[in-house]
Amino acid sequence: MLEIKDLNVHFGVIHALKGISLTVNEGEIVTLIGANGAGKTTTLRTISGLKKPTSGTILLEGKDITHTSAQERVMMGISQAPEGRRVFSEMTVLENLELGAYLRSDKKEIAKDLETVYHHFPILADRKKQIAGTLSGGEQQMLAIGRAMMSRPRILLLDEPSMGLAPLFVQEIFNIIRDINKAGTTILLVEQNASMALQIANRAYVMETGSIVLSGTGSELMESDDIKKAYLGG
Repeated sequence: MLEIKDLNVHFGVIHALKGISLTVNEGEIVTLIGANGAGKTTTLRTISGLKKPTSGTILLEGKDITHTSAQERVMMGISQAPEGRRVFSEMTVLENLELGAYLRSDKKEIAKDLETVYHHFPILADRKKQIAGTLSGGEQQMLAIGRAMMSRPRILLLDEPSMGLAPLFVQEIFNIIRDINKAGTTILLVEQNASMALQIANRAYVMETGSIVLSGTGSELMESDDIKKAYLGG
């Protein structure tokens, strides 16, 4: 579904992504793990069109979208729940979700997708009239994912969905991510919690200072001594 070939990204003189290549097949959960500053968020922002690459190619179902606008990529089926949630804090939960469908005009299907979001996140249905900024961190994370789902993505980009959450909420978020995937949405996940990410991932890539240094199935990397030492506390 998604293929990145030899992608380079610069921030001024800083070479943030150094010729990375990766693939995400339809129906998979693929995760990127690595330390802060490894280039994981930059990778997602480049895929979603928020950052322009210096060179390289991004293909969606075989179509070159390297120079396609972020808006067009949403319409083509790429949606991102950003790091730090970034909900519209002075708007209601429902208004946030409706904004996720801003580029759509199929009202009946939007209503169906809203019910799907409420199925995955019942707390959002209970609080649909509540101001988003008054939600807890975990609830705001659920709202950010739900908002991204409202564009009806083929591939959902999740950036650090467990950041700053209590352990109980972390487990709940990862259970929901697995359920969303089982319902048919392909997922590319960036996550600091390597143990949880590898448990649900079909495949994983390890990033260090802008490069991919290791890849394999989630279970293979869980068993890697290097990964255990660096990311799993082993």
